Amino acid sequence: MSLEGKQAPDFSLEGSDGKRHTVRDYAGKTVVIYFYPRDNTPGCTKEACGFRDNYRQLLDRGIVLLGVSKDSVASHGTFIGNYNLPFVLLSDPDASMMQAYGAFGEKVMYGKKTVGTIRSTVIIGPDGMVQKQWSKVAKAEQHPAQVLEYLEKAA
Repeated sequence: MSLEGKQAPDFSLEGSDGKRHTVRDYAGKTVVIYFYPRDNTPGCTKEACGFRDNYRQLLDRGIVLLGVSKDSVASHGTFIGNYNLPFVLLSDPDASMMQAYGAFGEKVMYGKKTVGTIRSTVIIGPDGMVQKQWSKVAKAEQHPAQVLEYLEKAA
């Protein structure tokens, strides 16, 4: 399901900063939201650290970065502390936001079909429309650079 060119689905989730976050909070800003399976796992850590290492370039462009997983806010706090992550992680325990964004469902892991979080990313424009969607990220460690490259070309 492609969301590109459509209104970004609304959400209301608790963030690692202790605040509730909704899509409306970011009206007028470009927002990168990346969905990942679990805090403190190898692929997810590489991806988060990649976004951390490129964070200054996102900030300089006025771009908001949010990470989303089913993990608790407490787990997010540990993950942020372990890897010095400078951005907010949202907790989606029932996967409602992930489902709305096509980031939860059937996937193949180690050759077996399973249901869970699908590593993916969306970029929401200042108008609240989805500008870009990566519905399946294959290489977590390379993805933050892909996102930055897209944003540089789109600017």
